[in-house]
Amino acid sequence: MVLRLRPGRDRPVLSPVQLHQQPEGPAFVVFFSRVGDDLALPESLFTITEALLIFDHRTRRLRIVANALIPEDDAGERAKVGAAYHRAVAEIGRIIEAGNFNAFIVHGWSTFSYWQAISACWRTRTPVLVRGDSALTTPRSRWRAAIKVPIYRWFIPRFDGYLVVGRRAREYVLHYGADPARCFDAPHCVDNRFFASRRDELHANRTAIRARFGIPQHAVAFLFAGRFIQRKRPATFVRAVAAAAGQAPAVCGLMVGDGPIRGEAEALASETGAPIRFSGFLNQTDMVAAYAACDALIVPSEWETWGLVVNEAMACGLPAIVTSGVACADDLVIPGVTGEVCAVDAVDQLAAQIVRLAGDGAYRATLAVNARRRVDAWSVDAAVDGTVNALHRVARRSATDARPTARDLTVHSEIP
Repeated sequence: MVLRLRPGRDRPVLSPVQLHQQPEGPAFVVFFSRVGDDLALPESLFTITEALLIFDHRTRRLRIVANALIPEDDAGERAKVGAAYHRAVAEIGRIIEAGNFNAFIVHGWSTFSYWQAISACWRTRTPVLVRGDSALTTPRSRWRAAIKVPIYRWFIPRFDGYLVVGRRAREYVLHYGADPARCFDAPHCVDNRFFASRRDELHANRTAIRARFGIPQHAVAFLFAGRFIQRKRPATFVRAVAAAAGQAPAVCGLMVGDGPIRGEAEALASETGAPIRFSGFLNQTDMVAAYAACDALIVPSEWETWGLVVNEAMACGLPAIVTSGVACADDLVIPGVTGEVCAVDAVDQLAAQIVRLAGDGAYRATLAVNARRRVDAWSVDAAVDGTVNALHRVARRSATDARPTARDLTVHSEIP
């Protein structure tokens, strides 16, 4: 569920009491477990994964029935959180059948809880919308792709609406029989205002920030931000930066993140002489400092169902070089306007694009301005407006019901 919270007379408040950030494992265990008066939220977008969120537009209350991800590294915590989650999941069907909801939103169909909700909606004739970022370009085996066709073309057309995050997501649901008239734009987004304002605050201290990351003051710095796994192609980044630096000595790289093959990337950088700094994992606040320190983002992944790091970087005024396997390339990255697109594993092509950006400051500055303008349309407001528009179109309403809205919510949570 994606909602916009607006401050006002009865602005919603939440108290986060347990937040676990683990670079090597699931990011979050418990998001919120009680409501309090000590944290006032500004207008914002939030998504709670593996949760059943019930919004009653008549009472302006949002009930969080289950709000946990099950951790993998702590058996005791896993048992405790897992038991609570599964008790809540077991109640989803009953809650939907008893709730007489105007509409229901699921973020895909990959979990048992989603199917509990979808099947209950179908039984009760409750309109159900789906929001996801699956793409036809994601690599899949031939047998898996073949077996999916009849199954997906049976259930995907049954959704009442599709909250489309981008062009490839639209192509995906249309491929499996979705009605184009029931597709509503609800783009993948980040809090652009947060990233832009924070980056602008930090830019005045760019010299100190660059020194913190070990980036030379007059270098043109290219950023890799992501988990160090094969699919993200950190080695491609290292090789391309090494090749580009041989032609343009001002080039350097910053690699942010961690993962099982980080050591391999560090060894490769040493072997090739690539001028790359490794920062390790950074939280969201510190990531803005990395964006402020760099001049462009590179996403060399084999595939990404979207690539929100591109949204973040562009909101900070960075152009992006991405591969054709990154889904947001079709929406955000316009070659020669907001960045560049290269083929997967095309080290020489990527290196040439790096050299071009490094050697032409005016071109780089133009891309940066265009990138910031481009990502403005992929905003919290656009995502919420698309969602509310879809709800207005498909929601089941009685004669006495007002049109549902996402404004002026009161929020409370229930953990079984």
